[in-house]
Amino acid sequence: MMASDESTSVEAAQETDAGTIRLVLADDHAVVRSGLRMLLDSEPGIEVVAEASDVDSAKRYVRGHHPRVLVLDLNMPGGSSLEAIPMIREESPDTQIVVLTMQQEPAFARQALGAGALGYVLKEAADDELVEAVRRAAVGESYLNPRLGARMASEAPPGPPDDLSEREVDVLRLIALGHTNAEIGEKLYLSVRTVETHRSHIQQKLRLSSRAELVGHALKRGLISSATDGA
Repeated sequence: MMASDESTSVEAAQETDAGTIRLVLADDHAVVRSGLRMLLDSEPGIEVVAEASDVDSAKRYVRGHHPRVLVLDLNMPGGSSLEAIPMIREESPDTQIVVLTMQQEPAFARQALGAGALGYVLKEAADDELVEAVRRAAVGESYLNPRLGARMASEAPPGPPDDLSEREVDVLRLIALGHTNAEIGEKLYLSVRTVETHRSHIQQKLRLSSRAELVGHALKRGLISSATDGA
């Protein structure tokens, strides 16, 4: 039943339909994993390829299976999940991370998103939100529990609503103009991984997730005109 066996080869994994979201599920409670797996496996286009019960095995299964998404419990034995996020992203840049946790404090969400996670889902809302978060992460979009997002917004310090760095403004402008991460990297002499990090920070600061929302913000702030400027 469990796919956490290391006997599953990378070659076999690569034969999976390219349209399927291959996923590693990491949580230290077997009962929780079982319920989450039933939820995810029942969804068309999502396949759980491995289950991990600690941070070390989560990293190992990501290296072995190269999933599109890792669902990662924030509190597991074997090390810090928060510290593992940037390491996993560095080793497997095509793997997006959705944090699943009981931690409702905005500080944990900020740390997780700042470390490179694209999604932050509370376990109490997993039945309603986890599938959406996984699907968004698979296409490079962020997801934040709405109630937690509202708390984060209300606790935001006064000042400009975006508070983007100059480099983040450059990245936002190119995103809004329709450039891919690779094209942005070429234009700004950055690695694709660095562009992805900037994009994640931009989405976190602006509390926006889709390209359409980013375009709207860029237009509102005068970063691009209503007609593309060819930059």
